[in-house]
Amino acid sequence: MSEKKRITLDDVARLAGVSAITVSRALRRPGMVSEAVRKRIDSAVAELGYVPNPAARHLATGRSNVIGVLIPSVTNSVFAEVLKGIYAASEPSDYDVQLANTRYCARTEENALRLFASQKPAGLVVSGFDQSTAARALLESLDCPVVQIMETGENPVDACVGFSHFHAAQAATRHLLAQGYRRPGFLGARMDPRTRRRFDGFRAEATAAGVFHTDRVMTSPEASSVTKGAEMLQQLLAQAPDVDAIFCNNDDLALGALFQAQRAGLSVPDRLGICGFNDLEVMSAANPALSSVRTRRFDMGQMALKIVLAKLNGTWSGPAVVDLGYEVMMRQSTMPMRADIG
Repeated sequence: MSEKKRITLDDVARLAGVSAITVSRALRRPGMVSEAVRKRIDSAVAELGYVPNPAARHLATGRSNVIGVLIPSVTNSVFAEVLKGIYAASEPSDYDVQLANTRYCARTEENALRLFASQKPAGLVVSGFDQSTAARALLESLDCPVVQIMETGENPVDACVGFSHFHAAQAATRHLLAQGYRRPGFLGARMDPRTRRRFDGFRAEATAAGVFHTDRVMTSPEASSVTKGAEMLQQLLAQAPDVDAIFCNNDDLALGALFQAQRAGLSVPDRLGICGFNDLEVMSAANPALSSVRTRRFDMGQMALKIVLAKLNGTWSGPAVVDLGYEVMMRQSTMPMRADIG
């Protein structure tokens, strides 16, 4: 049996009555050709059953059509929102997003970067600034746009989109102090670099106000969860029963702390103020509704992908550091303390 002939770009061009360059342009960037021409090309593609050859494109351009995305967790709701933004920006393009889960492991991240590098990616979106020396060297050696997300820094590989975790935590701590709390504590789990920066912000603001005390700090190397938040608040109260407010490094811990406070008969916010971080949907749905630091996660992913695409098209004229900021969302859990409570 003879091998079936592969349908080529030239075959589509002949049937549609246009040049091969026009077909290529229409398939890669449909908006660059007229609607009438695009319809003829789409009809020819469907009739012939044409399938683009990514290997041929790779040879022609020196790059694949892959945009690699490296995140530390695929189960964390924070990164789910980031991915929604990335896919929203990538859908109109002709690039494919490939995802790697680094699981907060430097070696896993290095291996993922080596795999992407072997594929000659069109671009990369990478979480954070805390790559290992080997990973940083890999990123700097790649001939493609690289956008670091989730935070900002002075020395991105290429560009970055995010916010300052340190300053966001400072703002949350200032909020607690402004509400009348004078013995604030901190709950932090996993203690990855971004969490450590949040703790540093809390410590700096509490120290400046003269209210920081190590007894009111509870951290764990274990992963965050609602259950972990309940456990940690119980431990913190045993260690520092005078704590009157807690800043949690994420919303899972804050929600668990709320449940534990309710089990222990502690009034929130009168006896214990609670503030989380990221402002997931559950925070406004809780009873009482929980204060949190809102971060623009969808916008972060969307902007990162847009920067990659703009750099590929030669149209990016923005800054290397894009700061999307944050907002402290005050809800019932940190309402001003009553004068008779303290």
